[in-house]
Amino acid sequence: MSILLLLLPALGWGLLPPIVAKIGGKPANQIFGTAAGLLLASLIVFAVVRPTTDMKSFLLAGLAGAFWIAGQVGQYIGYKKIGVSTTMPISTGMQLIGTSLIGVFIFGEWSTGIEKAAGITGIILLIIGIWLTSIKDKSKTENKKVLTSTIIMLIFTTIGYCIYESIPKGLQSSGIAIFLPESIGMCVGVLIYLLFSGQMSVFKEKTSWLNSIGGIVFSFAAVSYIYSVRYNGVNTAFIVSQLSVVISTLGGMLVMHESKSKRELTFTLIGLVLIIGGAFITSVF
Repeated sequence: MSILLLLLPALGWGLLPPIVAKIGGKPANQIFGTAAGLLLASLIVFAVVRPTTDMKSFLLAGLAGAFWIAGQVGQYIGYKKIGVSTTMPISTGMQLIGTSLIGVFIFGEWSTGIEKAAGITGIILLIIGIWLTSIKDKSKTENKKVLTSTIIMLIFTTIGYCIYESIPKGLQSSGIAIFLPESIGMCVGVLIYLLFSGQMSVFKEKTSWLNSIGGIVFSFAAVSYIYSVRYNGVNTAFIVSQLSVVISTLGGMLVMHESKSKRELTFTLIGLVLIIGGAFITSVF
């Protein structure tokens, strides 16, 4: 059972990008559907498990969920501009770097010399891995311009992911207890995004509701990850969950038929290995 729980988060989070990309629609359709599916799943989980939490944790978890929307919108825009197989390793690597640095400067992690050395090594591996996965052939000049602008966009939107992942570290309640308030915060964040971007019409579009499948898949991964942490420990559960970037990258190429030259594919695969290695080093030490 513990091995199954170990693998389910990687599978769920890895399948989410190609599933949402395959369903299609605008990023607004995708983020609305994902948040709606998450809310539905969290209500079911809440009704079954009946977790309890305090008001402070509830509100802060909701705030974390709202910040998650910024990161996820960035990913969905990335899918449209440069594809799933390019967006996911870049975005995942940035998240790992961001959360590691927040852990050091805010939560006082990497307190010993060995931890600092290992952490810096892990971040260097992540940076090299991101760079390798973003390499394009010289003939694709126009794509490089789009890639550069998309990477800049991902840098800013990934801040939302980092805040989302960091807030629960300071809460008394965690895991299943904050799953529902996070989902509520995500829905509030989506409403704010749609209102300010003038895209409220997505409520009426079929594609928006079809993308709720993505939210259910995400919930499946999130709940299984919570229980994997309980049975396998934080470090083991986290490291194995990062295999999702391999699944999503390969899924983008197989499901969405995103083509890469032999050179690009080689660099991407090497980059993925380095990103997984960086995740391992920064989490274990």
